[in-house]
Amino acid sequence: MPSPADREKALETALAQIDRQFGKGTVMRLGSDERAPVAVIPTGSIALDVALGVGGLPRGRIVEIYGPESSGKTTLTLHAIANAQRNGGIAAFIDAEHALDPEYAAKLGVDIDALLVSQPDTGEQALEIADMLVRSGSIDLIVVDSVAALVPRAEIEGEMGDSHVGLQARLMSQALRKLTGGLNQTQTTMIFINQLREKIGVFFGSPETTAGGKALKFYASVRLDIRRIETLKDGTDAVGNRTRVKVVKNKMAPPFKQAEFDILYGVGISREGSLIDYGVEHSIVRKSGAWYTYDGDQLGQGKENARNFLIQNPAMADEIETKILSKLGIGALGKAAAAAALAEETAAAEAITAKASKAAPAAKAEPAPLAKVANA
Repeated sequence: MPSPADREKALETALAQIDRQFGKGTVMRLGSDERAPVAVIPTGSIALDVALGVGGLPRGRIVEIYGPESSGKTTLTLHAIANAQRNGGIAAFIDAEHALDPEYAAKLGVDIDALLVSQPDTGEQALEIADMLVRSGSIDLIVVDSVAALVPRAEIEGEMGDSHVGLQARLMSQALRKLTGGLNQTQTTMIFINQLREKIGVFFGSPETTAGGKALKFYASVRLDIRRIETLKDGTDAVGNRTRVKVVKNKMAPPFKQAEFDILYGVGISREGSLIDYGVEHSIVRKSGAWYTYDGDQLGQGKENARNFLIQNPAMADEIETKILSKLGIGALGKAAAAAALAEETAAAEAITAKASKAAPAAKAEPAPLAKVANA
């Protein structure tokens, strides 16, 4: 058996050859270098960003968002598109359902003039377009709406009663095998919106499942289950929905966390409402009776008035968001603030230690006072 030194030398030779053939960094030791923080795209809800653990949807990964009809799936993805565009990114929307409303997207902050939209005829065409966009290396976010609408070509061209067992599942499995590597290399986030189906003959556990087979469940780094839990009313008029999102799967942070936020009709996710809820929870915004105050400034009486005040004062809303993320250590901003606080604590501890070490020799150098001997 070769000695440890010979084995190490052989390994270094193999690694050097791999680097020459496939590029530097193809194989590396996991602890050899500090990994960069995960780049993310904010979702538009600070509650969901915190629940995801990294401050948003991770770049270079596959995300699945599923839930019942009218639960807010497309609204959530449109907010992610708007945030990606605000940060200078390019987004694409593959509308397999042929149901995208440009006016609603614009109200949510999407730059519809810059948004790339495709309405493919078949599932193969949709996924091929997505693959070509990913390989271009120029796209930050791709949304596929929805997996259930990715109809295989054989089904489109066949007769209405023909059976096509497992065809869509095989299509998704093949496409995801091709897409995963390219997404990671180009740091493109891909969101698949999915619909719910019910399994027949299930007596124990949930009968709900998602369309498109099991491949997406495995390849997705994040899976979000979104549900409408309450209708928001202004008097007798419905003005929005209270929405709960459960992080069913998360490869970036601990899973199974939940987030609740408001989706207002014609407005989308109420960012300011989430800031008020989280601000009160973490003692950044103070609630006294029906009044909300922040840093001595009154935001308003009642949540709706406080929300409107923050809409009119975006700088204050940004300040509250920064304080929340910093306190929780979420995202690049929060991690930077946490690192700064840790460095400050370390410096203070070192100063105390240095002061104590200087005082110790001085105490040793000073002669002990002579004991007075009592006269006999």
